[in-house]
Amino acid sequence: MLADARPALPRETALPGGLAYEQKPDGYRAVLFVGPDSMFLQSRNGANLATAFPEIAAAGRALPGPLVLDGELVVAHDGRLHFGELQRRARRRGAGARQAAAEHPAHLILFDVLETADGPLLDRPYRERRAALEQLFADGTLGAPFALCPATRDRAVALDWLDPAWGAAGIEGIVVKGLAQPYQPGRRGWIKVRARATADAIVASVTGPVTAPSTLLLARRDRTGRLRYVARTAPLARAARDELGARLRPGGPDHPWRGRRFSAGWGSSEQLDHQPVQPSVVVEFAGDTAVDDGVYRHPVRYLRIRDDLDADRLPLVEP
Repeated sequence: MLADARPALPRETALPGGLAYEQKPDGYRAVLFVGPDSMFLQSRNGANLATAFPEIAAAGRALPGPLVLDGELVVAHDGRLHFGELQRRARRRGAGARQAAAEHPAHLILFDVLETADGPLLDRPYRERRAALEQLFADGTLGAPFALCPATRDRAVALDWLDPAWGAAGIEGIVVKGLAQPYQPGRRGWIKVRARATADAIVASVTGPVTAPSTLLLARRDRTGRLRYVARTAPLARAARDELGARLRPGGPDHPWRGRRFSAGWGSSEQLDHQPVQPSVVVEFAGDTAVDDGVYRHPVRYLRIRDDLDADRLPLVEP
C-alpha cells in the first residue's frame, strides 16, 4: 500500500475512522515474508534485499512463521538515519555485505503486520493491525534489529514531527492513515506529508533559456571556492521565470559548470541540457529533509530572490 503526497496535514475526516500519524523514516520500503521454512525480504520493486542485508535476513529466519511485516529499512550513521550509507550497503554482497553489516548495521522499522499464524490481516482495519504489531513487540516475538515505528493519534504531536529538526535526524515527515482502513496493496490510500525547511543558494545554471528559465540548478561554495551543486528546483511559475530572467546573465566560457553533466533526477540516467549563468544571484528555496551529503534528493521549490544576501557571504559547504 502506498501514500499520496500532500503539502499539509489533512482534515480529521479525510480517511475512514479518524486518523493515525506515523513517522516516515528516510530509508527503503521493505516487506518481510516469513514462512515455516523460508524467508524473503522484498524491496518496493520486488527485488530480494536479503543478500545485501544479511543481519536482517538472519533475524527474519529466526522468526516464527507465517508472518508478513511491512516497514522501512534504515541505516544509522553520524547520529542520524543516513540514506547515502543505506545506498552503499544495498550494493554490497557476500563478504562485503557481512563486513558492512558489522560496521553499519541496518534496522527494519515496522509499521504494519499483514499476516500472522492466525491468518491474513489485510482486510482488518489499521487499528487492529497496529495492535497486533505492538503485541508482537510486547511479547518478545520482535526485537532488534526490528523496531516499532512511532505512531500517534495526537495531531499536535504529528505537527511536531514535521519540524525540520526531525529531518536532521532522518525523519522525512509523516504518513497519515485511517484507523478503519484495510491494507490495499498497490493503492495510494495513505497520505504522506514531508517536513520542509527554507535555505539559500546561488543560481549557477538553468534549464531552458536564461531569459526565461524553466528550472534552476543551485549551488553553494566550499572552502576551496568551488561551486558545489546542492539542488534543482521544480518547474518555475511564469512570474518567477520573468523575474529571474531579468536578473540572470549567461556564464562565460570559464564557468566551472561549463560542460558538466547533471542527472535529470534521482536514480535517472537522463542528462539535463543546462545553461550556466553568472553565479551572482542568491535565491531562497523550500525543500524537504531528504538531503544526502548536502544535496537535496528531491526537487525544491523556488521562493524568492535574496537581494539582501551576497553570493560570496553565504555559509560554506564542506568539500
